[in-house]
Amino acid sequence: MKNVSKLQAALNGLCPRCRQGKVFKKPFYSIRGFDDMYEHCPHCGLRYEVEPGYFIGAMYVSYAISGGVALITGFILFYLAGDPEGWVYASVIAPLMVLIAPVNFRISRVIWLHYVAGIKYIKGL
Repeated sequence: MKNVSKLQAALNGLCPRCRQGKVFKKPFYSIRGFDDMYEHCPHCGLRYEVEPGYFIGAMYVSYAISGGVALITGFILFYLAGDPEGWVYASVIAPLMVLIAPVNFRISRVIWLHYVAGIKYIKGL
């Protein structure tokens, strides 16, 4: 069993308690099922959604990620395209938000589990 850091576990979508079991069943690029989560960790049995509505807080993380990506994209357009018209911003940023939605969904839930939920890592589990 190799030692996995909290950051490595979060980046790889692993369980916050054992850092070995996967959180999601399919890869993010799977059109059907990018949001399919295991109910329990396949390795240690941790129940990911401890109560109904548990991941509502992950929406705030998702909102922050989306806002940051949109803001950075807006700054890039402003400086590289010479402050184009509003429709250019909308036609670039809106599709970008749709494209990053599956990744954003997963990242926000994993961040919620690892950094906000208070689940402690148990070494050797």
